Amino acid sequence: MAATVLLRSLSRLGRPLVLLNSNVSTPACVLLQKRYTHYMWGRVRTNKDPPAEKEVSNLTINFGPQHPAAHGVLRLVMELSGESVKKCDPHIGLLHRGTEKLIEYKTYLQALPYFDRLDYVSMMCNEQAYSLAVEKLLNIQAPPRAQWIRVLYGEMTRILNHIMGITTHALDIGAMTPFFWMFEEREKMFEFYERVSGARMHAAYVRPGGVHQDLPLGLMDDIYEWCKNFSIRIDELEEMLTNNRIWRNRTIDIGVIGAEDALNYGFSGVMLRGSGIKWDLRKSQPYDKYDEVDFDVAVGSNGDCYDRYLCRVEEMRQSLHIMHQCLNKMPAGEIKVDDAKIAPPKRSEMKTSMESLIHHFKLYTEGYQVPPGATYTAVEAPKGEFGVYLVSDGSSRPYRCKIKAPGFAHLVIKSFDYYDSVMIIYSTIIICSTIK
Repeated sequence: MAATVLLRSLSRLGRPLVLLNSNVSTPACVLLQKRYTHYMWGRVRTNKDPPAEKEVSNLTINFGPQHPAAHGVLRLVMELSGESVKKCDPHIGLLHRGTEKLIEYKTYLQALPYFDRLDYVSMMCNEQAYSLAVEKLLNIQAPPRAQWIRVLYGEMTRILNHIMGITTHALDIGAMTPFFWMFEEREKMFEFYERVSGARMHAAYVRPGGVHQDLPLGLMDDIYEWCKNFSIRIDELEEMLTNNRIWRNRTIDIGVIGAEDALNYGFSGVMLRGSGIKWDLRKSQPYDKYDEVDFDVAVGSNGDCYDRYLCRVEEMRQSLHIMHQCLNKMPAGEIKVDDAKIAPPKRSEMKTSMESLIHHFKLYTEGYQVPPGATYTAVEAPKGEFGVYLVSDGSSRPYRCKIKAPGFAHLVIKSFDYYDSVMIIYSTIIICSTIK
């Protein structure tokens, strides 16, 4: 009531009625309202003042470590602006087990199973790198048959890895059929693993000096029959994905990296070849029997997710071609070096010779002495260059073992935000599936 009386008295005096933060006004204040357009907390703001600024903070979310699209224990701390990923900080080491340090307390033979578990879809390729490093220090070479078996199972492991990479990538985008069809083929390859080593995944089959045991009867015939049929499965995979409109829209020009940057950041494998660099250790630095097989190196041009997918598909075809050559060129003979100090004797010899029994016991309890020295040995694993830097001090245990994993450089490039300057959050899942 008092406010109403005050307003009426002011109106009689001819003064304009202006109440800050109020709707009260009279025709007398029209000119004043044209000048003063906005009132905020008792302060008059004119048109000459700068516009009000509003601070907007980005949203920070965690991708993983338990995420169905991560395919492993990986945590990505992402900073989002709407649906665009502005920054990504990868957190690794959630499965750190101190493998390199544990190897220093094992004999050279006891350290072998650790390499199966470094990458559960590149088992025998990891074993091959370690075995070649030990053989270099020992200055020995595996027999020809053992080398051909290594190449055969190395290419089988490559197909295992690429099936996992391609089908889970498709599953993340929404294609379920390739996953079920191709995993049926993976089961057949696991059977080949089991028949030769007794284990489906962690085989510990490729060992310094050769391989653990010879191929059982009938296995080569079964592998040959599988190779003939698997090329049809690759055709079916491409029929579902390669020209699929949704697949192309979600992979072309996603996660692009140029050839120069791929070299500068230490990329290898499909990540390097997908950017147009023709580099494959099986060609440039051949090991075992890769210098005696004929195959082509798949190379991309755009460096995006689609090119990397095409490279992996073509590598599966080339691996089949190499496996056919291994089966046709497989010689007869021994599968271990003829040295009882390094390779265990045959069971038939242990039953008749006390010296062979002693060698077997000493080999598995104390191991063999490796001359002092150091070597870096790398193989073309399915994900890229897998290297082992091995240092020996002359004892039966490694003095130091440094492992160069191929996927580390692919993940840490500029803390992951290089792949797309403005990366849509859904593209993160697509890129994670292809930067193995």
